[in-house]
Amino acid sequence: MRTWKSIFAASLLIALSAVAQQTTTVTPAAEQTAPAAAPQSPTVQPQAQPAAIPASRVPATTPAPSTPAPSVAAPTTMDQVVDRAIAREHALMEMLKTRTPLVETYLQNLKLDNQMGPSPVQDHYFFGRMDLAETVDRRDYLSKDTSFEGRMLGGFTKLFKFEYKPMGFSWMIFADREDFDRSHYDFKYVHREFQGDVRCIVFDVTPKKGSGNGRFLGRIWVEDQDYNIVRLNGTYAPRPRNAYFFHMDSWRLNLVPGYWVPAYIYSEEGDFSYGSKDKMAFKAQTRLWGYNLQKGGKDSELTQVLVDSTVKDESPTAQDASPLQAQRQWQQQAEDNVIERLQNAGLLAPEGEVDKILQTVVTNLQVTNNIDLPRPVRTRVMLTSPLETFSVGQTIIVSRGLIDVLPDEASLAMVLSHELAHIVLGHNLGSKYAFNDRMLFTDESTYQNLGFKHIPEEEVAADKKAMDLLKNSPYSQKLQNAGLFLKQLADRGPALSALLTAHLGNKLTDSKGGIERMAALMGSAPALDPNKLDQIAALPLGGRVRLNAWDDHVELIKTAPVAITSARDKMPFEVTPFFPRLTRFGAAASPVPPTAASTAQNN
Repeated sequence: MRTWKSIFAASLLIALSAVAQQTTTVTPAAEQTAPAAAPQSPTVQPQAQPAAIPASRVPATTPAPSTPAPSVAAPTTMDQVVDRAIAREHALMEMLKTRTPLVETYLQNLKLDNQMGPSPVQDHYFFGRMDLAETVDRRDYLSKDTSFEGRMLGGFTKLFKFEYKPMGFSWMIFADREDFDRSHYDFKYVHREFQGDVRCIVFDVTPKKGSGNGRFLGRIWVEDQDYNIVRLNGTYAPRPRNAYFFHMDSWRLNLVPGYWVPAYIYSEEGDFSYGSKDKMAFKAQTRLWGYNLQKGGKDSELTQVLVDSTVKDESPTAQDASPLQAQRQWQQQAEDNVIERLQNAGLLAPEGEVDKILQTVVTNLQVTNNIDLPRPVRTRVMLTSPLETFSVGQTIIVSRGLIDVLPDEASLAMVLSHELAHIVLGHNLGSKYAFNDRMLFTDESTYQNLGFKHIPEEEVAADKKAMDLLKNSPYSQKLQNAGLFLKQLADRGPALSALLTAHLGNKLTDSKGGIERMAALMGSAPALDPNKLDQIAALPLGGRVRLNAWDDHVELIKTAPVAITSARDKMPFEVTPFFPRLTRFGAAASPVPPTAASTAQNN
């Protein structure tokens, strides 16, 4: 039986999967040919917000990491396909050596529930930045560490270096970072199949006898245009005495020309079949993003603003600000500083269409309540999984994980109304950040230098005001759905402490998982009934928001409802596998978000 320490060591290795930050010169990709037409691949998805967002894109100011290569003759044998795939894999590893993405792992330990199936009983969260070279430097964003990770490795509040081992930090991103070649592996052609819109050649990969421990054992999918590996599925073998290998499903996306970069990794262990001795189990999602974060300022850019000296502004706004105006400008300066700093640290998505969708809900609340503020309320999406919100100045920030699990627009209105209430009541936080010296800290210390938690009295007042806003809003007749969401959260909260820990903002629950915010809505909600198949109180993680790992843009995508056939299909707040619909760079956006093992709500 696996011990707790070995199980958790496995979870650490998920968090230690990473790739690198700035561009480098590498072997260019082969010239692309026209892709073949793809059949529609069935997936299982939750219903998301009624909105579609343009395809993810690389910012115009950032060049692609490679330039088109001269035409290369297409392989004519499977041996040549393998050789090309090996070459492309080494080119990818070389390119990624100079990138430092963020790596987030959320892990749930499981126990069998007779009604709900394998269900979370404990969770863990890891979040940090990786720099992948010959050795790996990992800096963690979380300083308070009472988990097994902290006790095993002394915590990650300082820099740790891990020497390269095949079974170590690079597994699950690459099959084998050091020895992926014919000398160490055998490749057996299986068949051709489509992954989304991309036709792939599938190979089973086995380590040669005597090639060493920690070798990849499983299956790879190679796209048939440039022959890059787009998916890895398997484990590592043979297992040495001092290591533990688990199974993984690792996906890459074609976010820049010529390269498929690691974006999602799902891992799962545990056997709940009758008579099994394997009683320890977990499932985990790892996400990577921030490959293209621009660091250190734009020293090469110089913008000159030319003003005609003969023009004189005589308008009232050209005069000195009044005391109230000065106070508001000071608060906006702090707000702008915080938003810019969070985006530079990779915690905040760039402005996009999802913000407009959230803003529409806020506008509905404002208009129906006759709220007239001195300047517009803005909304932004934080890229992390823990469920939290906060407001700084007049910007409301909602985490990606919270948007993922909210079942409908009324529940989203509940979350936004609370933060809008803080703004209306003048509970402004963060004015101290108008001093720019307070922004001079490392990205990894963001959580230690920024914080936007309100005192209990302000939280109570905001709840009361938010209830008034909701009762006068277009969502007043659907608030029972929001209350049902809170009931589901209360039911699962004690097992999800990591998911419910707010690192910058306001928490939804108390330390024991009880509802702390907007609890009055639970009184009008129906009873929580897992056996009622049309009652969807909360969604699994990852079912609404797609994150572009390269440029950090997010998309909110509508999917078709899927029939729920048992209580086990609901999976509220749970980790599920990834099944992204693969498309080539520049292709039209697909309406399918990354996770497929999810549920739907019929509106």
